[in-house]
Amino acid sequence: MRIQFLGATETVTGSKYLVESAGGRVLVDCGLFQGYKALRLRNWSPLPLRPADLGAVLLTHAHIDHTGYLPLLVREGFHGRVTCTQATFDLCRIMLPDSGWLQEEEAEYLNRHKLSKHDPALPLYTRDDAVKCLRLFAPVAAGVQCEPVPGLHAQFTRSGHMVGSRFVRLEDAQRSILFSGDLGRPDDIVLKAPDPVQGADVLVVESTYGDRDHPRDDPLERIAQVVNRTAERGGVVVIPAFAVGRAQTLLHCIARLKREQRIPQLPVFLNSPMAAAAMDVYAAHPDDLRLTPAECRELRDAARIVETAAESQRLNTMHGPMIIVAASGMATGGRVVHHLKAFAPDHRNTILLVGYQAGGTRGASIAAGAQTIRIHGQDVHVRAEVVQLDDMSSHADRGEILEWLRGLDRAPGRTFITHGEPAAADALRQKIERELRWQCEVPFYLQEAQL
Repeated sequence: MRIQFLGATETVTGSKYLVESAGGRVLVDCGLFQGYKALRLRNWSPLPLRPADLGAVLLTHAHIDHTGYLPLLVREGFHGRVTCTQATFDLCRIMLPDSGWLQEEEAEYLNRHKLSKHDPALPLYTRDDAVKCLRLFAPVAAGVQCEPVPGLHAQFTRSGHMVGSRFVRLEDAQRSILFSGDLGRPDDIVLKAPDPVQGADVLVVESTYGDRDHPRDDPLERIAQVVNRTAERGGVVVIPAFAVGRAQTLLHCIARLKREQRIPQLPVFLNSPMAAAAMDVYAAHPDDLRLTPAECRELRDAARIVETAAESQRLNTMHGPMIIVAASGMATGGRVVHHLKAFAPDHRNTILLVGYQAGGTRGASIAAGAQTIRIHGQDVHVRAEVVQLDDMSSHADRGEILEWLRGLDRAPGRTFITHGEPAAADALRQKIERELRWQCEVPFYLQEAQL
């Protein structure tokens, strides 16, 4: 068995792991690079393999940094099966076409306003490309093993990061390898904790928060404080949020705070048709949730859904107090960018960041205190209050990762630390080596390893 790291090395995006065994080649995750331009350009470079030579793709979960390259992979010749949970497939049916449509929309905007260095600006792939790739999905039921290529067996176990997310364990006649994907938290507000998982000879573990622990403050109280002081100023709370996962958690928190009369009954807008559609997927897969049926219904009624671009534009002319939840979570694109352009210059407003902000994204610039951000070729002043809540993350922190590792039934012979910025990945490496005495390494982009 061999592995090659095609993404998520020295960054938290672009997850792709090529595993070769006697029976063939499989790709674990197939994500887009995001953030710095040097990373995003990798999306346009050919993979170091012919997509037609892949036997299968296995997905840990549906987020675009783990699935968003699939339409391009299929367009370039991949014709095998895409294996994942039913919930992940249900979410990909929403997220991948939306990703293609957003890229088409962005290219059209750049061309119309002549803001691109390329003539014409082109999308990486289209909505039609994404719809075509969905035909290759073959979901597996919970607890069922599958054989993606001859002699290589795959097992999926709940990882607690989002609805449908799973650890992926591969095993052939000689070796086994376990992929954490994105590791969830044991006490998430909405999602059930990760399930116990069988260990493996080789481990690939994420390190997004490998150099820090999340604050132990009550996230509900911190959200309430932000909303209340912004409402007193008559301002707007703009929340960039991942359309699937973070948006649902936020709306649950806001609905609960309203029910408990800890914030005023101000209007809440969900400006993401994809996030609205994902509500139905959450409701269809309650086994992954901590929520009661009543809380699920409350979640679905927590916000007014903004359907059209015209409705989205009207929001930018409205005055607070109100809350706008819109994608994307790192402000790299989508409708939230237009809201930031409209509301960031006003000191009465608040930009609430509730997830990890990868280097090179607008969200990272805002979190770092940038006085201006670049949007559609213009410099936009940031005078709004900026608040970042790390305790809303659906990624395990350093201590939670270590606790999960201790729960494995045996120590891996080799551990690869991926999906983290360099400082976070190396900090986790040192922590594991000191406390668990495991052999660890932080792979580099395109590194190959014989297992």
